[in-house]
Amino acid sequence: MSKQKILIIDDDKELTELLTEYLSYEGFELEACHDGVSGLARAYDEQFSLILLDVMMPKLNGFEVLKALGGQHKTPILMLTAKGDNDDRILGLELGADDYLAKPFQHRELLARIKAILRRIKIVKSNESTVSHQQINEVRLEHSTRQAFCHQQLVELTGTEFQILALLMNNASQIVSKNEISEQILKRKLSAFDRSIDMHISNIRRKLLEFSASDKLKTIRGAGYIFLTGESTGING
Repeated sequence: MSKQKILIIDDDKELTELLTEYLSYEGFELEACHDGVSGLARAYDEQFSLILLDVMMPKLNGFEVLKALGGQHKTPILMLTAKGDNDDRILGLELGADDYLAKPFQHRELLARIKAILRRIKIVKSNESTVSHQQINEVRLEHSTRQAFCHQQLVELTGTEFQILALLMNNASQIVSKNEISEQILKRKLSAFDRSIDMHISNIRRKLLEFSASDKLKTIRGAGYIFLTGESTGING
């Protein structure tokens, strides 16, 4: 069985060496880039199962790498941010990161986050064989290619955004709580001040509104989110 490959983009060579040794022991294959330019070039390679992306780096910082990727990447990205810097975390999520972890972090927590993301991807791929597409309220999801369309126009979603939208569409007209989204998609409980789900929802709403005059998502304050149904609904196998 081939090892899952992880790309680390971080200018801290001592840290990348430690993580390479630790994660290699856990069964992963690691490749490290120490600046944003070389990291961006390697990030386009779809052979990686996950990308660990630092914020502060020479040539291009982590945010500039995310901007260059344009939210069109399919490989999940775990952002490494400064401890307590909520602005960095929020900006990273707005630009298309799937999750974040504050430095300094425990290696076991990093491993748990990585395994949760990869487990989520595995579940999504296994579900692709049972449902080929969904269409509700002029939004269509193609599960085999993980592409989303709104009024027949391609919507560029990240992997996490696609999975959140699929969850909401699976429960159309019903409230889906933030905790449920976090546990089912991010595979972790939502902490008190965690805004990751809010940011992902905001990104999805903004991208859908580029092709639709009406909002497809409704926020129920203190409860969660609803995907609004229209005249055209259905799930096809």
